[in-house]
Amino acid sequence: MATRWHVAESEANWLSRALAFIHAAEAAALADHGQFSIVLAGGSTPGRVYQALAGESHDWSRWQVWYGDERCLPPGHSERNSTLADESWLKRAAIPGVNIYPIPAELGASIGAEAYARTLTGKGPFDLVLLGLGEDGHTASLFPGHAWGETADTPDALPVFDAPKPPPERVSLSARRLSDARRVLFLVAGAGKREAVAAWRRGEAIPAASIRPAAGVDVLLDQSAYGGKS
Repeated sequence: MATRWHVAESEANWLSRALAFIHAAEAAALADHGQFSIVLAGGSTPGRVYQALAGESHDWSRWQVWYGDERCLPPGHSERNSTLADESWLKRAAIPGVNIYPIPAELGASIGAEAYARTLTGKGPFDLVLLGLGEDGHTASLFPGHAWGETADTPDALPVFDAPKPPPERVSLSARRLSDARRVLFLVAGAGKREAVAAWRRGEAIPAASIRPAAGVDVLLDQSAYGGKS
């Protein structure tokens, strides 16, 4: 499984390359099967991309929006990933509400994971999965020392307990389900990510490395997150 590393020349170049990747994935999906399914990541780094998308024109009616993970907090809570996406982008885009699939994490980790797995039943591969990278190498809510759900019999969504970052309860798509995608793009920025990037490039078993789609993954880095020679 190939991991393709892309280092942006500047902050503006990082953003333009992220948007170009999304545009290409959208175009390929619409040409192939008429809809575009995208999985959103949480955090301030993907949030920059969502803000930019809000100013663009797309055939939003053909977009389907999913989430890679969610924190077990009430709907509308400022720390929910769905709230970030809503406020920065989705409320300003004409995506039909029935095409947006938030994780019902307010039900608790176990019930929320079961419910989201049911919603995903029968759905094919995602067209594009957006993921972030934590300083400890985590992605979505797949943390070191926890089960990442890599085996073929793993459910699509996992309950997460005792997360090392608050809140302790979350719901995350499993590594297997996140890997069931035509394209995967990691959005990585900031000097705090440099050690995790270096560990990944050395071949260490960090959670991010458990995402292994057949087509490989692309990792878009800014200069401060990049460590080592290409």
